[in-house]
Amino acid sequence: MNFIEQLDPELKDMLEKLPSDRPLDLTEISAARVKMKKMVTAMLASLPAVEGVSSQDRLAPGPQGSPDVRVRVYRPNDQPSKLPAMLWIHGGGYVMGDIEQDDRLMKQIAKRIGCVAASVDYRLAPEHSFPAPVEDCYAALKWLFANVDELGVDPSRIAIGGASGGGGLAAGLALLTRDRGEVKVAFQLLIYPMIDDRNVTPASHAITDPRVWNRESNRVAWKYYLGRDGGGADVSPYAAAARATDLTNLPPAYIPVGALDLFADENIEYAQRLIQAGVPTELHVYPGAFHGFDLFAPSAMVSKRFKADREDALKRALQGRKG
Repeated sequence: MNFIEQLDPELKDMLEKLPSDRPLDLTEISAARVKMKKMVTAMLASLPAVEGVSSQDRLAPGPQGSPDVRVRVYRPNDQPSKLPAMLWIHGGGYVMGDIEQDDRLMKQIAKRIGCVAASVDYRLAPEHSFPAPVEDCYAALKWLFANVDELGVDPSRIAIGGASGGGGLAAGLALLTRDRGEVKVAFQLLIYPMIDDRNVTPASHAITDPRVWNRESNRVAWKYYLGRDGGGADVSPYAAAARATDLTNLPPAYIPVGALDLFADENIEYAQRLIQAGVPTELHVYPGAFHGFDLFAPSAMVSKRFKADREDALKRALQGRKG
């Protein structure tokens, strides 16, 4: 059975309306970024505004010798003075995207979860390859902890999260934070994370459709992020979390992924290894779903289940409650 035949019917209907030529050619990165921004803007244009949340842009001191890092902080109106928080890292395969693309999502999460959300505008590859992006995220996380009183945040309930490349950065950040021992993260939300540069799993070979994130997109993006081809012997686990040999003492994790996602195998294996290392881990695999399905088809039933499950996981992790 091929990729199209395995798709969830609602996702199949949506995907078949897209042009069959490659939507994003990462070899022309500037053009790809513009095209992605237009796609995201178009997808968000018809959605209603989220009320009851205020936001402001702040600057966190950057890594040594590097620029400050912009962080957009969201807070629900009329909430208690002390709230849990989540540092959010946007997706884009380490090479595209910005905090604006997740502005609506962050407002939704701040309002529905009852938390402060801090979205990181990290530097992108190939102009800024590893370790610049993850170091920017670490700088933002340290800034968040250093300013908990001003921001009204409970430092014992700070999570990190991200989707796709942002999920990969969140996974690497969890490892980096554990090893540096300067701050303690309470939870990691790894949404279909991009965590293995080797491109050797069955799923990484199977997903080649040019309308979705596929093997070639992944290969080029990893090359940009690492500054060389993926698959080498000495890739840092802070760049590709699947490379980590020690997963003990990491924060509890929630990992959702589509069964037809390029990252399905690496995400499932990472969840298994976290469990084996004694890390409380919840894995959700959505049948018939490809990478980023919740963004491309937000009204599909599988996307609604995905979003409800994600919010439930965050409420349990940050508020200690369900629903």
